[in-house]
Amino acid sequence: MVGNNTNPGDDRRIVEGVVGGPSDHIPVMLNEVLSTLQPLPNQTIVDGTFGAGGYSRAILEKGANVLAIDRDENAQAAGKALSLEFGKRFQFFHGEFEQMDLVCKLAGFDCADGVVLDVGVSSMQIDDAQRGFSFQKDGPLDMRMGQSGLSASDLVNKAEGKDLTRIIGILGEERHASRVSRAIVAQRDIKPITRTLELANLVEKTLGRKFSDRIHPATRTFQALRIFINRELEQLANGLFAAERILLNAGGRLVIVTFHSLEDRIVKQFFADRCGNKGGSRHLPQIKENEPSFSQPGSSAIKATIEEVESNPRARSAKLRWAIRTDAPSRAGDMKLFGRQVSLSLSGRM
Repeated sequence: MVGNNTNPGDDRRIVEGVVGGPSDHIPVMLNEVLSTLQPLPNQTIVDGTFGAGGYSRAILEKGANVLAIDRDENAQAAGKALSLEFGKRFQFFHGEFEQMDLVCKLAGFDCADGVVLDVGVSSMQIDDAQRGFSFQKDGPLDMRMGQSGLSASDLVNKAEGKDLTRIIGILGEERHASRVSRAIVAQRDIKPITRTLELANLVEKTLGRKFSDRIHPATRTFQALRIFINRELEQLANGLFAAERILLNAGGRLVIVTFHSLEDRIVKQFFADRCGNKGGSRHLPQIKENEPSFSQPGSSAIKATIEEVESNPRARSAKLRWAIRTDAPSRAGDMKLFGRQVSLSLSGRM
């Protein structure tokens, strides 16, 4: 999956092809993923964000078995194609990667040798205007990865203004969140906002747009709504805890590709805590030092090469972090490690 999330620190452009990615769904940082994951014949690798199956195919071609997970029903078509080609070496499960430990048990595995996550929204979802993720393509204001539950339209038209301000400000890192939420509330009092371009044009009118602006004014608002609706940060945090539980064998590898600062911060905090690095979260009391459950050969994030960015612009803001499992026992997951943005909720009923 790829993120359509642009923050001030991200070097993405306003062109939809750059933000959402080209239609041929080139897997981002594939060479780096394979070199850090190091899949071997007969190993079992969990691809928690299957998408179009780019990572899974490459891993299968290395001789490893793949357990793929995706909450989007549309991903099952690509999964069926790989099943026909690779047989029992490939299994696809429709579900959420935060429950990968339960999926492994359903698949008959006690543990895995590696986990790869490519978090965010997929280019397939962005490219389909009817999914409602794009601020440059007209479609229903939906944004649901799993195609069920609360939609972006529900949130925009029913949430309290103060909740919209919090969501857009925290999850979109939008400095003018209160202005945007006031404009949304004023508009929905006249007529419900049900289309993507309706919302995008409203935000652009509210915030204005300079020719020199690198990103569309609605980018942060769309990012915030999508992250909240799909529980993306909470799912990422839970997915990291689940990966720790299923990577029971020392030497198991966890590889994560992120696309914006909020995702990368969560991964960085998790590895800092699990690798025993100093400077842990101020939200947790320092009772005793735990035995590190992961080790990091390199603590710095790996970025896409200039050559890849030129050929695949959606890799521009991608970052890869990885670590190797030790033989220490897994720990209980605690969301306090990541701060308030992970479990952000509505203060009032809708």
